[in-house]
Amino acid sequence: MNVGLYQSAVSLSALERWQEAVTQNITSNQVAGYKKQTVQLAMSHAGEIQGEPSQRVGDGGGTTAWYPRANMGISFSQGEALPTKGDFDFALGDDGFFALRSADGQILYSRNGSFATTPELDLVSHQGFEVMGEGENPIKLQSGLGGIEVDANGQITPNGAIIGKLEIMRFADNQNLISMGGGLFAASPGQEPEVVEAPGIMQGYLESANIQPLREMVDLVGIARAYEANPKMISHRDEIMKTPWSNLAEPARRAPSALSD
Repeated sequence: MNVGLYQSAVSLSALERWQEAVTQNITSNQVAGYKKQTVQLAMSHAGEIQGEPSQRVGDGGGTTAWYPRANMGISFSQGEALPTKGDFDFALGDDGFFALRSADGQILYSRNGSFATTPELDLVSHQGFEVMGEGENPIKLQSGLGGIEVDANGQITPNGAIIGKLEIMRFADNQNLISMGGGLFAASPGQEPEVVEAPGIMQGYLESANIQPLREMVDLVGIARAYEANPKMISHRDEIMKTPWSNLAEPARRAPSALSD
């Protein structure tokens, strides 16, 4: 078995996953609060190759086989807070997430604080999901109160009357969150959030995506070059496998006579 052939094929699969992540990052650069997908390439142990036909695999003496692997992750580093002056735009100065309730009742979490109101005065995300307040109760505004003000702790006070509070949640390990796409996350089974008491909410700001577009473009060029190299390696090894062993050994047989001359 030509191990190099399989290694190159697996490399193409790892590069394809990396390219998908980089492409998603580039297209989501303008999504508020979006968190960058990361890819770490590593080598994975895949047993051993036994070159001696008389020995069985696992008896020792074989060569360890390694294959490339793409480890996917998410960077939860904080993006820059950009001013919008919108009454319903909010950025978090600390870690944590806004809690949202989808149409099917699932609680999701996001750093995107771009909200709006419905005709029924419910506070909703740009996807139309309800924004959760204390006790996982949806935030509902009141008519006739004019504009709203939200302080750093999330208290909503139109004209000085407190009518609710944005509930900001954090997790012990964000890497255990399940990505739902579009900057939305769900808690994994058994993962319980806790309330952030002082989230440092900034009204009239939105957190930008934590992406450096130029860095992503550089990665995309590197991926393309590596992707071009691997098919060439596969083709080269395929040609070697087609060549009779007698032809490959011929230069070695001629070498001693050439030296003696």
